[in-house]
Amino acid sequence: MSFYTHTVNPIGVFTEKDCGNYFEWSVNDDPMSWCEDFPHKIWVGDTIGSPYRYGLVKKTVAYVCVDEDEFGLPVVEKWALKKCQKY
Repeated sequence: MSFYTHTVNPIGVFTEKDCGNYFEWSVNDDPMSWCEDFPHKIWVGDTIGSPYRYGLVKKTVAYVCVDEDEFGLPVVEKWALKKCQKY
């Protein structure tokens, strides 16, 4: 999932530990109520769907909303981070 993308107002960068993919992240400024628990946008560069995923980036882990279940609730993956740097 790590393709070239244009990150809007990036505030940091991290490397995902398992595959070594590089991602930038920015502040979540979308007014949707269900994504209030996810204060960041993680730019994944998906050419078919959205270029970002909602998430929460910390120092050593990122919680990334990768899908939604049959009730419309987010499905969250926990990604271990190798490097995380704020701009």
